[in-house]
Amino acid sequence: MDWRENRIQSVRNGINPMVLAEMKSGYAVIGDTQFLPGYCVLLPKREVSCLNDLSISERAQFLTDMSLIGDAIIHVCHPARINYDILGNTDAFLHAHIFPRYDWEKEERRKMPVWQYDSSNWFDEEKQFNQEKHGKLKEKLSNYLSVVYEK
Repeated sequence: MDWRENRIQSVRNGINPMVLAEMKSGYAVIGDTQFLPGYCVLLPKREVSCLNDLSISERAQFLTDMSLIGDAIIHVCHPARINYDILGNTDAFLHAHIFPRYDWEKEERRKMPVWQYDSSNWFDEEKQFNQEKHGKLKEKLSNYLSVVYEK
């Protein structure tokens, strides 16, 4: 199985190379694309179709974990802000996108949702996660999250 076919199961199987940390509600992973450096995703431990399929306490933990990933991105990447997205339109399972937004983005882009960027940013090989290019970033995010979860 290619790890991209089922990202949650591939984490459980230990074959998803994007994992940053196991969290109480799920798994923090670095995004496949890094045109906005530090982009991450939170995958739930339990495969459900949407946030509303979780109990109230599970929802609270998922949203807290999502914000902790945002803290890690702020600490490591120093963005101007963080955008949080839970959509489920393309991949019909719960997952949260955590996007850093930067002052160096063109102003008209900075004010728009990330999804308004040209679609080439999602597939351009130059912008895809690459261990050689982004390995240190991944390590720093992972280290921050491991310290947060030690507390």
